[in-house]
This record gives sequence, C-alpha cells and structure tokens, in this order.
Amino acid sequence: MAKARALIVDWGGVLTNSLQDTMTTWCETDGIDYEAFRAVLADWLGASYGDDATTNPIHALERGEMEVPDFEAELAARLRARDGGTPEPTGLLTRMFAGFEPQPPMVRAVRRAKAAGVATALLSNSWGNDYPRTGWEEMFDEVVISGEVGMRKPEPRIYRLVAQRLDLDPRRCVFVDDLMPNVRAAVDVGMVGVHHVTPQQTLDELEPLFETDLRH
Repeated sequence: MAKARALIVDWGGVLTNSLQDTMTTWCETDGIDYEAFRAVLADWLGASYGDDATTNPIHALERGEMEVPDFEAELAARLRARDGGTPEPTGLLTRMFAGFEPQPPMVRAVRRAKAAGVATALLSNSWGNDYPRTGWEEMFDEVVISGEVGMRKPEPRIYRLVAQRLDLDPRRCVFVDDLMPNVRAAVDVGMVGVHHVTPQQTLDELEPLFETDLRH
C-alpha cells in the first residue's frame, strides 16, 4: 500500500488504560457485582459487540439519542450491588470512568505522528462522559465523538465521516481500537486496522506504516 497519511485512534482503552481494568475498579469502588454488570452488557450488546442488536440503551446513548440520566437510571436498575441493593444512578457514568488514566506511550505516539506531518484524528464512542480535552487542539486535526455526530462505531458511515473530515481516502488511513469489531469495520471501509492490546505491540505495527519513530 501507499504510505499511510492519517492516524485515527480510539480514546478509552487506547489513549487510556484498559476499559476492563477501569470497569473492574469502578465495580469494586461502587460495590457492584462485576458479573452482573457483564451480564447486562451481554444482554444489551449481544454475544459479539456491535453485531446483534440494532436498538438498545448503549447504542442509543452512544449516538446521543438517550439522555445520560435516563441511561444511568436504566443501567442502575439492572445492576446488583454486593450488599443486595442497587447502585445510586446519579453520577453513575462519572464514577464509572473515573479510573481512566492517560497511556503516555500512545499519547506520545499521536503527538510524534502529527509533528511528522501525519494527519491525526480521534474517533470515540461516547457514553455521555466528559473527555479531558486539554491539549487536543495540538494533538488532533479532527475529533469525532459518536454522540456529537449521531452515529457510532462500528457503523461504516462514522469511519467514512472521519476520513472525509481529514480530506483523505480511507485507504490512506490507519485506525487503532481496542475492540476487534470496531477494527474490522474500519478495514471493511478500506482503512488499515490495528487492534490495540499493548502500546508496544501497537507501535510495532504503526511505525513501519508511517515510516516514523513514534516512541522517542
């Protein structure tokens, strides 16, 4: 393929610590039965993330079709606290994402890519959470948040939108996400997909694509 010209990255689980670790910490802090939470996700999302259901509270929240307090109330009602009660719905999502911490190697890689002339973008599914956007103007050429554009990963149109905003053919774009269904969807529209597991593994894949040192 021709040299890649754009790096598009997910936020939670790529530029931050892992989603699973964050959710586990939240359940421990809020006294929530983690397996009950997993069961709710499986029920709403289906056996394979994004493939089964077309209308459910998570999809509606990610597209901005459902208000955060309504989602928090619905999720809280489905959860089970270890003391037998139900968690406090107000502020549930804020508490859920409180454990997100930046992943310095990945943040540095995006900044180095941009400094090398690579177009950069954030493509994230939002659960109505507040993003720490300080410094994003210097880090990203474009930011696409699902709830702000009324579409979500892994819908093909959101990948085409971010490529369009970058004024690039999807085939010149590399997309990084920690969820494989989102990566497959990007590949289906022509992007190069990188499944993020660890920063080292991801950077091993990205550096040859951009012919750039993204670590130092």
